[in-house]
Amino acid sequence: MNKKIKLRGKLLRYTQVVIFMGILLTLMTVVLFVINLRAGFLGLVFSIIYWIITVTVMFMDRPKLVNDLISFATNYGQVQGKLLYEFSIPYALVDNNGQFIWWNKQFTETIGKDKLHGKTIFSISSKITKSHLPEDGREENVEIQIGDKDYKVKLNHIVVDTLGETPIFDSNEITGTLIAVYLFDVTKLNSLEEYNKNQRLVVGLMDLDNYDEALESVEAVRRSLLTALVDRKINKYFSDLDGIVKKIEKDKYFVVVKQKELNHMMEDKFSILDEVKKVNIGNEMPLTLSIGIGVSKNGYLQSYLYARNSRDLALARGGDQAVVKTLEKNYYYGGKSKQVEKSTRVKARVKAQALREIMETKDKVFIMGHSISDVDSFGAAVGIFKAATVLNKEAHIVINEITSSVRPMIECFYGNKDYNEDMFVNSDEAIELVDNSSVLVVVDVNKPSITECPDLLKIVKTIVVLDHHRQGEEVIKNAVLSYVEPYASSTCEMVAEILQYFNEGVKIRNLEADCLYAGIMIDTNNFMSKAGVRTFEAAAFLRRSGADVARVRKMYREDMVTYKAKANTIQNAEVVEGKYAIAICRSTEVESVTVLGAQVANELMNILGIKASFVLSKYQNKVYISARSFDEVNVQIIMEKIGGGGHQNMAAAQIEDSSLEEAREMLKNLLKEMIKEGEL
Repeated sequence: MNKKIKLRGKLLRYTQVVIFMGILLTLMTVVLFVINLRAGFLGLVFSIIYWIITVTVMFMDRPKLVNDLISFATNYGQVQGKLLYEFSIPYALVDNNGQFIWWNKQFTETIGKDKLHGKTIFSISSKITKSHLPEDGREENVEIQIGDKDYKVKLNHIVVDTLGETPIFDSNEITGTLIAVYLFDVTKLNSLEEYNKNQRLVVGLMDLDNYDEALESVEAVRRSLLTALVDRKINKYFSDLDGIVKKIEKDKYFVVVKQKELNHMMEDKFSILDEVKKVNIGNEMPLTLSIGIGVSKNGYLQSYLYARNSRDLALARGGDQAVVKTLEKNYYYGGKSKQVEKSTRVKARVKAQALREIMETKDKVFIMGHSISDVDSFGAAVGIFKAATVLNKEAHIVINEITSSVRPMIECFYGNKDYNEDMFVNSDEAIELVDNSSVLVVVDVNKPSITECPDLLKIVKTIVVLDHHRQGEEVIKNAVLSYVEPYASSTCEMVAEILQYFNEGVKIRNLEADCLYAGIMIDTNNFMSKAGVRTFEAAAFLRRSGADVARVRKMYREDMVTYKAKANTIQNAEVVEGKYAIAICRSTEVESVTVLGAQVANELMNILGIKASFVLSKYQNKVYISARSFDEVNVQIIMEKIGGGGHQNMAAAQIEDSSLEEAREMLKNLLKEMIKEGEL
């Protein structure tokens, strides 16, 4: 090995000087021969002696010199190794497979294991995986726990060249890569960070949803007692949490609490919601509370804006719930009670007038519902189309796929001389027709991703949203007019009310009235679910306008194949926890399996003891879940947990990249988990 080792650097130059001096002595001897022969012979003798000594030293003592140098380097390395072994920072070396090669004393003491031969770094903690082993000189960091302490594991990828590229030697004997492992104790740092986080103040806004309605339901002399009891409940709840609550209006509160106490509120799922509802001194209607909490690292102003947005979201979702908004996501609590229907139509009248003013300033009106359009979405679109034609505006309904549920209605418009041929357009045609003087009205949906044409939302500057589903995290932004009422039975009900105030003496054709009436009828399951006073008033208005109940029912009669598929799905339904029915619709003969799933979900609710029903169907590589319930279970919060939404007793969700069986098991596990956590 020593023969392969080449000297380099200053040591190489030092040995080369001897050779240069010998060459110089030889040249001097030649010159002496020219000057004097005897002097030349004398110089030759000395030159020969010099070369003999030089060659002997260079070739005979060179291996000893190299060995001495290696011995020195080894002793020096041992000193370094000893220092590193007794180093106060835990340090180890592993190979590319994570197997330990070397470690110091502090490392074994830290992890509590003396013998690491044959073991890998993955045995320290399950949080360290093979993906954390760095390559190409990179660095990886992982936080783990060992005992009651927190450690930051730093892994460095290093390249090792043994006896190569040193100041003394030039050799390519051994090359390879290793991974250096450091352990840094960050327990105190994490503790301080956690303490600082827990002491951070968060802002909350609270509204009593139905303050005026609840006071009207109790005797006048007892109204002050009702408000005093509610104030006492709220003040006691937050004082126990070391928080500050300030009543800023008769039905509004401002709250400041620490992050630590907010965590306690989230753990008990905002029990103040139920405590306020329990206050009863003879009032027929219980008071409900909507809470919005904002958590931001960017200051109190940003937290306040978050709180205001989350409070508005809680109200838009029907009230009686708490929404905690952070930078990453929203957290929802409560929302189990039935929404209170507003007896006044003032809001409908105001929204109708605002919609009219917006339409009057535009030349074209585009109406769009959700993808895989249903009867409610289609009926509402027809109602807004009528409003646009009253103002003599060019109007188009955007619809791509005609499902079996809307085909009976849409066929009535084809070839009808009262309607233009371009009444219905697809997404591509709508994008071509849109210009700067267009308004887009979105009905029966407030999630941009599931609209009929999401690209239209990016193109059209003026957007109006009309929907009866609860809002979630994903909403249509920058809408100039948003009318979202979760208490409404259907969007058709909302549009029917708008038409009554849109223009005096507006006359709706029989076909248009049928479409709106059908939307209400289907979404209320023949007026048996979620039908309030205003629902029947809207239906009465449509009946007076020419809607024919018999004609609508004839349109939606089922063929024998669909009826048998529905019966087969119900027959194979599974009951979970004795009260939740889950069924899979596997029929391939029906035209719209998703519509069939919704119908089966309605039918399952007619079974005694069933509190909620879920029907799964697969369409275009997606699993669709239709959920139904009565007042006992809020299926909307169940569907939200898997990315869906809706309202309290009628909701849905879509799951991608999943089989029907996998989706069913996931739903069953979710129900069991929510029951265990007390959410159901």
